[in-house]
Amino acid sequence: MTGLRIDDISMRFDLPNGSSVQALKNVSLDIAEGELMSVLGPSGCGKTTLLNIVAGFLAPTSGNIVLHEQVVRGPGPERGMVFQQGALFEWMNVRENVAFGPNMKGMPKAESAEIVDHLLEVVGLQDFKEKAVYELSGGMQQRVALARCLANDPDVILMDEPLGALDALTREKMQGLVLKLWKETGKTIILITHSVEEALLLGERLLVMAPRPGRIHREYRLPFAEMGVGQDLREVKKDPAFGERREEILSMIWDMEEEIMGSTESAA
Repeated sequence: MTGLRIDDISMRFDLPNGSSVQALKNVSLDIAEGELMSVLGPSGCGKTTLLNIVAGFLAPTSGNIVLHEQVVRGPGPERGMVFQQGALFEWMNVRENVAFGPNMKGMPKAESAEIVDHLLEVVGLQDFKEKAVYELSGGMQQRVALARCLANDPDVILMDEPLGALDALTREKMQGLVLKLWKETGKTIILITHSVEEALLLGERLLVMAPRPGRIHREYRLPFAEMGVGQDLREVKKDPAFGERREEILSMIWDMEEEIMGSTESAA
């Protein structure tokens, strides 16, 4: 199997008043199998638009997404999505939510149950499998969402601000879980975030996108994700190189935000 290719993607949204918004322009990228990539940038730079195109939820104005040498034409089981909110089925309990994908595939019940039990053990929810999802905390719900995604055995996991709504302590624990799952499963993961620290921790490859029209501004290869596997993430953050990169990228994004604000004020 080969990896994921983003081939000269552009996206224009036509508005009812006859104007248009160029959300992405000529974005090209090759992502290797098993790569953990975080994507960062100022508001309106097209991060989520790009992720939705990779997921098959949006068709680009031009260009293609190619996975395993096949052009993506829409959503598919080889790409799993984890949203900011769990998007779980409220009328199902934890076990039923995780089993939804295997059951829809017609998998034998015994095989499905074995997969579900294993994944709930991995994400630390084995004791909560009969609970209704509304009885769980936000962090637990995101664990269920991760397990449900993994139950479909996708090749690529797409994560759109999956930890953004969590408190600081729960978010750090979930970051550790994402690193653990990445290392143990070998899945390709693309994660969108607004947090510079999170992008540094969860990206062996980090992309900084420039504001509209969205395009790749800077790319980094980083050691921190590998360092964070099985280690206290607070120790990783103490590394001098981590602090240097954080300040560099914060300044870069701050300058972009200032440019956006200046352009908005000029237009007004």
